[in-house]
Amino acid sequence: MEFQGMTRRDFIKTVGITTAMAATGTIPSALYASERKLVAYPEKAELLLLTSRPPQLETPLQYFRELVTPNEALFVRWHLANIPTSVDLDTWRLRIHGNVAKQLSLSLDNLKKFEKVGYTAVIQCAGNGRSFFDPPVFGGQWLNGAMGNCTWGGVRLKDVLKSAGIKAGSTEVFFRGLDTAVLPTTPNFMKSLPLDKAQEDDIIIAYEMNGRELPMLNGFPVRLVVPGWYASYWVKSLSDIEVSVKPSSSFWMKTAYRIPDNPCGCVEPGTVPKKSVPINRMTTRSLMINPEDGTRLNSGQAIELMGLAFSGGYSIKEVLVSVDNGMSWQPARLGKDLGRYSWIQWFYPWQPVKAGNYRILVKATNSIGESQPFDGLWNPSGYLLNKVEKYNLTVG
Repeated sequence: MEFQGMTRRDFIKTVGITTAMAATGTIPSALYASERKLVAYPEKAELLLLTSRPPQLETPLQYFRELVTPNEALFVRWHLANIPTSVDLDTWRLRIHGNVAKQLSLSLDNLKKFEKVGYTAVIQCAGNGRSFFDPPVFGGQWLNGAMGNCTWGGVRLKDVLKSAGIKAGSTEVFFRGLDTAVLPTTPNFMKSLPLDKAQEDDIIIAYEMNGRELPMLNGFPVRLVVPGWYASYWVKSLSDIEVSVKPSSSFWMKTAYRIPDNPCGCVEPGTVPKKSVPINRMTTRSLMINPEDGTRLNSGQAIELMGLAFSGGYSIKEVLVSVDNGMSWQPARLGKDLGRYSWIQWFYPWQPVKAGNYRILVKATNSIGESQPFDGLWNPSGYLLNKVEKYNLTVG
């Protein structure tokens, strides 16, 4: 696959040469937090630009009015600057090796011979909402658009591993993609899953997104999908799977993408945790999408507030809405349920009579009782944001 009408040289010119620190994912917020501009990349609608090398593109919130996020609107997040811009399916192979009885080298056609499965699942960058941390933290200064809700189609990872034959003593599975580092001192991207997690039914190698092939910028030809977990594990342009008898010593597991080792994943602002663990399952979140924050409404105007809610692999049980800054709460109506990995839309009819300023709050609870804190929790990497969001509307 190649970008239509573009050579690799053209593509590299498109993504530019900015952001020297992007290779490690530790990008100072001062580099770009003050300016957001819309850019159109190959196969993509106009998205908000964070960095161009590697591409980091954020989805504008209006796309979240749809239950399923269109392929062209899904956010883009790469860790290393040398990303694949074309893949020749005649030569591309997915290699499965390591502590297995039989090494495999699978073409896309080979992969499609396994049973096809699918579901709708939220994909969310671990740093989604990082720009709202106070005090600020380093890293990509995402607003709330580093996420999406897509229908994924592919094959079970455990079926592929079973075909290779996992040997006794295996403990972890490593995953690598086609992106590489510019500098030899920068570690290539690699993530790992415990063997028992890798063999869960819903971990898939996806070759379809919303019924179509994956966009190049979202991981063509295949990517790992780990529903309910943050997208750092969803390795794009997957090319190598290794079954290991030892835990990963990769920078991307031992140093990056880690949170404080406590129930909240948080520490006092400005401090560092004494112990950390790899980030994994997503927290419960809810957002209001329409009307947007700062909207002015007419007195007596009937409106339906609308938003979304999701949690890390558990269905949303309830969404509560307050139109008086938290003094009282009412349940919202929940929309179509696409399963426990998908987000769900919520709706709340409202007709403000009095003129004035209103603060709207939204709070979701999942099926095991997990909800959202009113005050933002803090950690030095800017992960796990899920505080109750506040929206200001003016009626006059």
